[in-house]
Amino acid sequence: MILKSLSLLNYKNFNDKSFIFNEKINCIVGNNGIGKTNVLDAIYHLSFGKSYFNPVATQNIKHDEDFFVINGNYEKEDKTEKVAISLKRGQKKVIKRNGKAYEKFSDHIGFLPLVIISPADRDLITEGSSTRRKFIDSVISQSDKGYLNQLINYNKILAQRNALLKYFALNHTFNQDTLDVYNTQLTDYGTLIFNKRDSFLKEFIPIFKSRYKAISNGNEVVDLVYRSDLYENELTTLLKSIINKDRALQYTSVGIHKDDLQFNIASHPIKKFGSQGQQKSFLIALKLAQFDFIKAQSGVNPILLLDDIFDKLDEQRVAQIIKLVDDENFGQLFISDTHGERTEHAVKQVHQSYEIFKL
Repeated sequence: MILKSLSLLNYKNFNDKSFIFNEKINCIVGNNGIGKTNVLDAIYHLSFGKSYFNPVATQNIKHDEDFFVINGNYEKEDKTEKVAISLKRGQKKVIKRNGKAYEKFSDHIGFLPLVIISPADRDLITEGSSTRRKFIDSVISQSDKGYLNQLINYNKILAQRNALLKYFALNHTFNQDTLDVYNTQLTDYGTLIFNKRDSFLKEFIPIFKSRYKAISNGNEVVDLVYRSDLYENELTTLLKSIINKDRALQYTSVGIHKDDLQFNIASHPIKKFGSQGQQKSFLIALKLAQFDFIKAQSGVNPILLLDDIFDKLDEQRVAQIIKLVDDENFGQLFISDTHGERTEHAVKQVHQSYEIFKL
């Protein structure tokens, strides 16, 4: 899969900007604040229907403008595919494929496989469990359409159960039969999601370990450990056992919405015991494993975005990543950097065509 061209209208700091891309390596270079990351984010936006860096959709509209439009022309499996995303203030975002708008955004996820490696990935280590759950869900949903719908339905039922618990507390009442309806639905969706997460991680973790071993020259032992309440018991049993606690808290305190993925090095949390270099290597291995998994599931080379990695990684690690595109198993690569000469020196080390865009 290749992104042939990109056009931006009123997107972040761009008024009207177009690019025609190389099918292998594309380097976006320029000073800080010029919009390099915004170009990569626009490409991410086309794959996921949202920004990687700013979840508030209207904040991606250029200041003093009323709308933005992103257009991408792709070549996928010998077909031309046109994807457009537009947002007008006060209206819903629209995603179109070949001129036809999607009824559900979730139908678009996975159509344009993509992986991003960015300094923002550090949130996976430093932030709470929801960030790591989103990572798991993002990888699975790119290859499993049903999973995303199950997740959406689970969260709807969860919100309804929480609202019911609040209603009980406010009105000093309780109805077990009504609660059981939500418990049953939550268990049905939650069990499906748990089984898919568990199955995914059993396949993903060996890929991750292999990638980390290659990056670190096999000097350290790392692991990912899936934590879930559903390893202890069925969700319906757990929900019944903690009903008094949930009534007091006025929200649901067990379930797959509490799952976490523990990042370990030498059997200890990497957040506390890993050096900066080890943490960087860990995150790169995680994202490259994501690339491998998505490619294996979809049969398509995901687009790979490397955002500002030279400023966060030593040259040896960067060189290792860029050399990956010499492997025919990799596809199109986008790199942002503040130093054009440094980037060009790095990409010249591989035997692939490249284009440098100076902003």
